[in-house]
Order: sequence, then C-alpha cells, then structure tokens
Amino acid sequence: MYGIEAIAKYNGWAISAVGVSIVFTGLVLLSLSISRIHKVLDLWDNRNNIQLFKKKVVKDPKPELPPFTPNEKASARQFRLLISTMDDPFSLQRLLHLAKISGLERPHASLDHLLKARIIEPDHQGHHLFNSEAFDRFVS
Repeated sequence: MYGIEAIAKYNGWAISAVGVSIVFTGLVLLSLSISRIHKVLDLWDNRNNIQLFKKKVVKDPKPELPPFTPNEKASARQFRLLISTMDDPFSLQRLLHLAKISGLERPHASLDHLLKARIIEPDHQGHHLFNSEAFDRFVS
C-alpha cells in the first residue's frame, strides 16, 4: 500500500493538518510578538516613570506611647545615670552591659521603651545619643 491510500489509512491527513496548524500558530505568535516589541522596549526604557514599578514610600505615623509607669520612670532615671558615666555618643551594647551589671530589672524592655520614646536616638553611625528634652517630657 503506497501513496494516498497509505496516507488515509494511517491518519496522515489528520497528522499533517495538526502539523500545519501548529506551524501556522507559531508563525502568527512570532509575527505578533515582533510587531509589539517596540512597546515592550519603550516600557523597559521608561520603567522608572511607570507607577506600577515605583516603590511606594509609606510614612508610618509615630504611634503614641502610653505614659511611663512608675517602674519605667525609675528605670529611665537609672539609664540616664548610666549614660551620664559614658562618652557621648555611646554604644547600646555597652549601655546594656552596664545595666545588667547594675542589676536593673528587665533592661532589654526598658531600653526598648526608651528607644521607642526617642529618649535614646541613633546618630546613624552605629552609636546613640541621649535626648534630654524627650526625657524631661516623658519621665518628669
């Protein structure tokens, strides 16, 4: 069996139709992608101006801190005394070490509260500064 009879018997017409449709679909998709490549390149060149790609800077409002409890006020005063013995700007690790040696209760929590109240502020060089105005506002 040769020729058209063999093609018809072994589904040659269906296979060739599927093959032709796959090739035609591929060529259509290729031509569409080539015709739109200039828009994709324009998007890539102007990616800094597109709102979807811009990073949104969200400013968190400073949460109001609850008033200091008497224990927190006492520990803040003790931290102020420890800071007064140190150089300005000071290291938080050194301050925490001194607080542990001095026997302060919950020094990590107290130091965290002072940082959140901005009584101790970073100097953006790895050290911290004592803010006496904030201390007077919160503790006094």
